[in-house]
Amino acid sequence: MSPTRQDQRSAPAPAIGRPLVHRPVDQAGSLEELFSGSLPSFGGGYLRRVWELLDEAIGRGVPMTLAVAGPVTASGQHYAWLNPLLDTGWFAWISVTDAICYHDLHRALASVRESDFREVPIHGDDARLRDDAVIRITDIGFPEEVLLDTDAALQEILRRPEFQQRMSGPVFRHRLGAAAAELEAARGAQEGLLALCRRKAIPVFVGAPADGSVFLNSVALWADARSSGAPHALELDLHEEVFESCAYHWWGLRESPTRALGTLILGGGVPKNFNLQPEPALGQVLGFPDITGYLYDIQITTAPVTDGSLSSCPPAEAVTWGKVDKEHYRSTTVSFHCDYSVVMPLLVKALLEKRARLAARAEAEGREAVLAAEPAAAGYLRPPDGYRLFEQRERLIAALLAERRRRREG
Repeated sequence: MSPTRQDQRSAPAPAIGRPLVHRPVDQAGSLEELFSGSLPSFGGGYLRRVWELLDEAIGRGVPMTLAVAGPVTASGQHYAWLNPLLDTGWFAWISVTDAICYHDLHRALASVRESDFREVPIHGDDARLRDDAVIRITDIGFPEEVLLDTDAALQEILRRPEFQQRMSGPVFRHRLGAAAAELEAARGAQEGLLALCRRKAIPVFVGAPADGSVFLNSVALWADARSSGAPHALELDLHEEVFESCAYHWWGLRESPTRALGTLILGGGVPKNFNLQPEPALGQVLGFPDITGYLYDIQITTAPVTDGSLSSCPPAEAVTWGKVDKEHYRSTTVSFHCDYSVVMPLLVKALLEKRARLAARAEAEGREAVLAAEPAAAGYLRPPDGYRLFEQRERLIAALLAERRRRREG
């Protein structure tokens, strides 16, 4: 006998998910409740899934990494949501572009005012902007002098003795962050991205250092050294930088409190690829056994999956490369086709609101009582000082080198 419609309703196929939740927005008392209960389906459903996985990973205390592409520092987005997110201590290291580091320095300069950065139309008169010496990035504009002043300041910084040696990228950007913090303090400017990462000892990776103006200014000094004998000994050690990223991934799998890592990928390009490559580097190339990829992979990108680029490939594709954990990816990964600048301010605000709520409850009721009622409080209320992996870099690199030697000799 064929099953009746009622039989089919009472015995749904395993692929059927949970019931839709569609709480009216006027009944949501917070962004947390809005995300969890008022985004039932379609694009909103994907956004809800992003929120749920971020909430889950942070609540479990999983150390997170961040890959971000796009001019977040030129546009001031680091002030709006990126710095507040990194200041929580939830993120162990980040992967960005050279341009993000370069544009981070603008507002540290005494000659640059916040009012120099203005809204401009995307489809306006760019020829007139060029005549007026205005640089446009999407819908923001600023005077070309900002770039020229940043170049001059950057070259002065790169002439300092601490830069006259060979070093990995994270060491270079840590020192650049110290210089930025010094300039910001002198003029009373708001803390930038590099200064914050230096304060939190968050390693900053740039997979394509030659593709940006920080390196272009080093090239200018290199050219002076070659043509006139002016001193310039800065070199970026890419071998050490990649191995350093592997050492941090090894830490995540072997030493971190959860023995697992999560990643938040905003955009694509080189920052995404560099962020994902420690697993194949450790397992496939260096030959270490039992290397797993990210347990959580939360991606927000505008690239269409059909273009074949790494920017668009979803976590499931990364599973085939070993970059994402194959045992759990169906429940711990999501790829949301969206401009991350639209949703990240809201997601970060919701995360910070939840942390504040849990902190207030812990103060009123006691930490143990809150942990018993809401176990996620342990992850949300982990020490804000963070993992400070940059301060452990020498030990972690040495340990991984020793392990490599032991395995080759044994």
